[in-house]
Amino acid sequence: MWKKIRIIILLLILATVVQNTWLDKADLAWKDNLYVAVYPVNADNSAKVSDYLRTLTHEDFEPVAEYFAREAEPYHLGLRRPIEMQLGAQVIDIPPAPPKDGSVLGTIVWSLKFRYFAWRHSPKVNVKPAIRLYLLYYDPVTNPRLSHSTALNKGRIGRVNLFGDSTYSKQNLVILAHELLHTLNATDKYDLATSMPIYPDGFAEPEKSPRYPQDLAELMGGRTPISENKAEIPKSLKQTLIGPKTAREIGWLK
Repeated sequence: MWKKIRIIILLLILATVVQNTWLDKADLAWKDNLYVAVYPVNADNSAKVSDYLRTLTHEDFEPVAEYFAREAEPYHLGLRRPIEMQLGAQVIDIPPAPPKDGSVLGTIVWSLKFRYFAWRHSPKVNVKPAIRLYLLYYDPVTNPRLSHSTALNKGRIGRVNLFGDSTYSKQNLVILAHELLHTLNATDKYDLATSMPIYPDGFAEPEKSPRYPQDLAELMGGRTPISENKAEIPKSLKQTLIGPKTAREIGWLK
């Protein structure tokens, strides 16, 4: 009896994996636009952040959809707007944080916990989303430095750390768009130890002469290289672009 139950469970897991793999490939074929749901979270439970979250509207995230529409044009996807943004209801609980030690087992366990969290905490939006991003907002006064955001391509979910202050609204969207691309298989193109963009794929204009300073940041490169040892965080999406390697990873370039 138990053997049959184990076989059934294994078959269900296999079917889920096959289904998710098929859906992942279908998404990256870009036959339809992808709907993204963003769920605000008051990460430090402060009154200041709570007040800020009450001001958020769909229009605050529309620049992200417009950015991807503009960046997709050179790749001739055939979609006017490949990404559509939806603002969901605030989520009270905080999604599990990734392990600090970065161990394989710990990461696997965290991934499963995060996916379970997302299954339980996905307030309905107008269109069922292909991607869900949990936006963890912090008061920049009490939390002047944000820890790294994380996102999973399996399950298409992200845990995005942002500042709960209108002063940082444009810069927040850069981080959001970066993590959104992680859910679509895009990889980081910067040195994890130094945060410096890696040449050439982490540069917006790798053929520029002289190479420095760069005028823009490659979105997955994270920063605008000013010199060999200095790079600046872009202040808005207008100061970034999506390079060919990233475009290839997300299915825009074959």
